[in-house]
Amino acid sequence: MKTEPNVKRILLKDLNFNANQITKLDNFVKYLLNFNKNRNLISKSTEKNVWDRHILDSAQLTKFINQDKCNSIADFGSGGGFPGIVLSIFYENCNFHVKLYEKSPLKSDFLRSVIKTLGLKAKVVCRDINSVKINSNYIVCRAFKKLPQILNISRENCIKNHKMIIMKGRNAQEEINKASQIKNYKYRLEKSITDKDSKIIILNAG
Repeated sequence: MKTEPNVKRILLKDLNFNANQITKLDNFVKYLLNFNKNRNLISKSTEKNVWDRHILDSAQLTKFINQDKCNSIADFGSGGGFPGIVLSIFYENCNFHVKLYEKSPLKSDFLRSVIKTLGLKAKVVCRDINSVKINSNYIVCRAFKKLPQILNISRENCIKNHKMIIMKGRNAQEEINKASQIKNYKYRLEKSITDKDSKIIILNAG
């Protein structure tokens, strides 16, 4: 498990975050942990490792996003803001928005307050993901639904020619094997930098 200073060093040197963005991440973490005292945005057991378990885990997705080809990023099931808030901090100076899809009113209110407090260029959509049309060409999800359900949303609700970046645990390959729709997509598996057993599915939808 990486310490906070180690994570910040990786963010700066390897993932190209700047000092101002690190300050915003600091403020986000303080806001999150304070809110989490009375609510359950993240598991209490991960609070001490929030920088590694949540911040860095989310930040690594920037390696798979081409900001020059991005019209917007959709985060399915944003919850406490992972990875959506972290990505919106990193891409704050780009000409596209991060859209946070979260059906819980409580979590949506939290996300809106974070966006306002940190001055981020992001939008919260408090609706069931199955009831909206997604026009973003990059889609990210972490601790969301099973892969077949995600692929159904991709097919039914999303624009053509989008890229999905799906964070999964040690059962990633098993989920892929069970998803009959996967044959219609080009995909690859990447290793997570925060957990040797976790995988990131990079999937292109035509």
